Amino acid sequence: MDKGDRKYSNDEITVHWRPALCIHATTCYRELIEVFNPRKRPWVNMEGAPTGKIIEIVKKCPTQALTYDWNDPSKKSDKPGSGASLVYDEKDKSPHDNLPAEIRMMKDGPYVVGGDFRMYDSDGNELKKMAITSFCRCGQSYSMPFCDGTHRKIGFSDQCD
Repeated sequence: MDKGDRKYSNDEITVHWRPALCIHATTCYRELIEVFNPRKRPWVNMEGAPTGKIIEIVKKCPTQALTYDWNDPSKKSDKPGSGASLVYDEKDKSPHDNLPAEIRMMKDGPYVVGGDFRMYDSDGNELKKMAITSFCRCGQSYSMPFCDGTHRKIGFSDQCD
């Protein structure tokens, strides 16, 4: 956990916000401004909606910058990307579902890839093992090939003129 990460709790769940992963896709506040309002401090109001609705919106976060855990340890969070794998590793002998990754294109934003996958460089060296990430579509990210939110600053649009 990074020092900039934040936690917001109600009686049932704790929502975790990891700013380093956030690409400002705006899904959270477009769909539930009563809870996720970037104009207020704190920007997450856990009393703004029922827990079920908060969980529904948190699950829509394309980068897992928002996640949640139940406060009751006997309950298990339904985390996106768990159990899927693009790579089967014979030597680790762990079970894999060998499900394809889910690839979505966000309107006016990045490609979002979810699953349990690995990235390799052109020499075949493993770079990262991830559950979800976003890849730049605007071509202006300072973290290529990953999205850093620059598409919002430059007004990237799917619309052709």
